[in-house]
Amino acid sequence: MADELRFDGRVVLVTGAGGGLGKEYALGFAAKGASVVVNDLGGDAKGGGKNSSAADKVVQEIRSRGGKAVADYNSVEDGDKVVQTALDAFGRIDVLINNAGILRDRSFGRTSDLDWDLVHRVHLRGAFKVTRAAWPHMRKQKYGKILMTSSTSGVLGNFGQANYSSAKMGLIGLSHTLAIEGAKYNMLCNTIVPTAASRLTTDILPPDVFEALKPEYIAPFVVYLCHESCPETGGIFEMNAGWGAQLRWQESAGAMLRKGGVTVTPEMVRDNWGKITDWSGPVKAKTRGDNMTDIMANVEEAKGTVPGSEKAKLHEVPESHFTFDVNNVIQYALGVGVTVQEDSSHLKFLYEGCDDFSTLPTFGVIPAQSSLNSVTMQAIEQAGLPFDPAKLLHGEQYLELYKPLPTSGTLTSKGEVGDILDKGKGALVLINVTSYDDSGEAVCFNQFSIYIGGAGGFGGKKRSEHAKPLVTIPTRAPDASIREKTSVSQAAIYRLSGDSNPIHIDPDFAQLGGFSSPILHGLCTFGLCGTSRTKAVC
Repeated sequence: MADELRFDGRVVLVTGAGGGLGKEYALGFAAKGASVVVNDLGGDAKGGGKNSSAADKVVQEIRSRGGKAVADYNSVEDGDKVVQTALDAFGRIDVLINNAGILRDRSFGRTSDLDWDLVHRVHLRGAFKVTRAAWPHMRKQKYGKILMTSSTSGVLGNFGQANYSSAKMGLIGLSHTLAIEGAKYNMLCNTIVPTAASRLTTDILPPDVFEALKPEYIAPFVVYLCHESCPETGGIFEMNAGWGAQLRWQESAGAMLRKGGVTVTPEMVRDNWGKITDWSGPVKAKTRGDNMTDIMANVEEAKGTVPGSEKAKLHEVPESHFTFDVNNVIQYALGVGVTVQEDSSHLKFLYEGCDDFSTLPTFGVIPAQSSLNSVTMQAIEQAGLPFDPAKLLHGEQYLELYKPLPTSGTLTSKGEVGDILDKGKGALVLINVTSYDDSGEAVCFNQFSIYIGGAGGFGGKKRSEHAKPLVTIPTRAPDASIREKTSVSQAAIYRLSGDSNPIHIDPDFAQLGGFSSPILHGLCTFGLCGTSRTKAVC
């Protein structure tokens, strides 16, 4: 398999690998070429006893399949010894799976100090000790993958597991911090929330469910998260029975009560509780830096002032309407390089007489442009940004289609300022536009990144959690490669679809923006790429 995920030359340490999930992880990594350290104290589910046979059996199974593995029988509380086993056997450590755990379930009122301490010592302190021992080696080699194992009990809570759930939630906080501290050294850390049949759940899950939740359904997720091609860090991933999903924190939009220095009272909190707990417009997860930015914005709002970038985001823009027909659809297709010289399959974009006459998917940016200018000017005005039209450039573009685009009709677009970022020499304005059909159903979503030269340096944040993520480029060879040549009149044709910025047609205006000649529209290039993709796969 050409694109198989391999771990040749990598050393993987799995704690609690004598059975259950840990065993499946160890077998999975070994099957992909990794050298594996199988750590297991060999105690019972409640943390008592010690036995080397569990780890030995897994090592024997790996070796019988042609893999490389050694056993380690130390407690995870002796993290230095555990990691030293990996160094002595293989000379390095690349991947660490913190999986070791025990259960001592009691209702909260009956939980003893021993019940609490033993669970925390294995789950939270044990993960800390092993990770701390591995940390300097990963930092020195500028590479490391670390995985913490949490639980739905940690995320959601569970009766009788106050000790276990608090330790598992603690691992999430530890993982987030390690992801931040390890980033500059190419050390990535994530948390998994697996549900699988194991010795810890034998007495908890019904027999039929226990049978269905096989540990081997979890292992593939773990192996991918720890592969060098996976860019994820700081994430939380839930998985069970072959299903996987990412978890994230969200907060409601909230309500500011202390405006203009007004003293907040319990009665004000009560009267605004509906707004405080309103989830109609939730805000997704953010970084610590974004959180501090929001705090400072709240402080300013409490004084009666709001930063310009926040004013722009709060300001409502009237919706816009875009009516089009087959001529507009054909004109756009010509503007992005579709010609009559293509094979007959592309005639459907140029001739309304075709039975399957269609609108190019990238046409979705055109209706949104009716909102783009008004939202951009709102952002500039509300944020107080200096503006030179010759220095306004279109940056990245994100388009998401919810359904095929019609060949005629009227679309209503609602735009808003997603964020305004300070890029030093300029400002980057993120503009979100959702377009709806006559029935009120969303047709497409656009996020425009508009760069305004000379408008930076206002002290704003440099990154945004509202920016749509770029697609990770696969490491494999391209599925198709196409070379296209634009015509000398490409920009002149494309501007007829609605983008009449003179920088694309007027040589004098282009020179004012620092260009020797008119430049091609970014969205024209976007459309050309979309057309090429259509040729390759449709």
